[in-house]
Amino acid sequence: MAAVLLVLTLGIVGVAVYVPSAASAPLPTAAAQVVTPAVVGGQAVTAEFPGYGRGAIGAVGFDQVLATSGDQAPGPIASITKVITALTVLDAKPLAEGESGPDITFTAADLQIYDDVLAQNGSLQPVSEGQMMSQRQVLETMLIPSANNYAESLAIWAFGSTDAYLTAANTWLASNGLTSTKVVDTNGLSPGDVSTPTDLVKLGQLALSNPVIAQIVATPSIDEPGIGEIDNTNKLLGIDGVDGIKTGTTDEAGACLLFSKDVVVGGTSITVVGVILGADTHPELNRGVQQLLASVTPGFQEVTLATQGEQLASWTSAWGDTATAVASETKKVVVYSDEPVSGAVAAPALSDAAAAGSLAGEATFTVGNETVQVPLVIEDPMDAPDFWWRVQNPPWSR
Repeated sequence: MAAVLLVLTLGIVGVAVYVPSAASAPLPTAAAQVVTPAVVGGQAVTAEFPGYGRGAIGAVGFDQVLATSGDQAPGPIASITKVITALTVLDAKPLAEGESGPDITFTAADLQIYDDVLAQNGSLQPVSEGQMMSQRQVLETMLIPSANNYAESLAIWAFGSTDAYLTAANTWLASNGLTSTKVVDTNGLSPGDVSTPTDLVKLGQLALSNPVIAQIVATPSIDEPGIGEIDNTNKLLGIDGVDGIKTGTTDEAGACLLFSKDVVVGGTSITVVGVILGADTHPELNRGVQQLLASVTPGFQEVTLATQGEQLASWTSAWGDTATAVASETKKVVVYSDEPVSGAVAAPALSDAAAAGSLAGEATFTVGNETVQVPLVIEDPMDAPDFWWRVQNPPWSR
């Protein structure tokens, strides 16, 4: 009888110890079963450059140029050089958007600059001793009708001498990563002003990032004091969406155009920047630019990486319950041509601890050289097991 009582006592004690222990023991976690996102990429396009010269085209936000054509070594860039002059001057003497800046008074030295440019058969605009214009107006006269004499006068006003300007300009070029670009004057008349098409695409992007320059290069014509109406040398402005940037023409460089256009894709505006150098004439060049833009523009395509509510992970617990996680947002990107796009999902092991709406991993998409991440959230949480499952499954077996 005593033995029976002992066994019963030990059994009761064991149950009293086991049941609370089993009921409160940690639960086993469930590994995630993930879904690889099926992303449909863009359709391939081919940039159609003209058969002459050299060029490149890119877009703001895209690390590399989209396409190139012809010789990519440094070569003469003609009056595109004036974009460098504008950026270097504004780096030293910045203007806010809508600001005119200080007045510049022209002197006899500026008349001599006019005569020198005239002797070189360069593009110019009239100037008179004592004439006053604001810094912005001088920039406009340099960039819109491509006045070589105003480029030199502006640089000397800003830096004191042409040599001081050239030191500043070449330092500015190096500091902005334009390592294949060099200037030896302010206006591009010299064949020693050289760059590569790829560098010029970056230069154009830098120019458009300055609101003062971006507005000036998109201006078809304007009236200036002491000069009258000046017309933009870029005859493509307003045609097929072209809104900049700078023409250039010399015997060594040929007819040149650094150009830009905004392309709207879905809810995103993409700024395209390109350059073609070495055409025989500007009408021929303009046709080449239009052909290139027509071939490139369809290459910008919106791709959906993830859709809000899209199930990308699930879990099944040891007690038979399930949980799911979905994309927390819809994510779309603009790609160019058949730029590679891929996706992968990572999600942690899960127990009953995750509540609805809590974060549970992420989807990572690789778009070219960029990475885009979309968090996952629990949609259907995992219910905890009932008391009997806990008791029937001892802690050491979980």
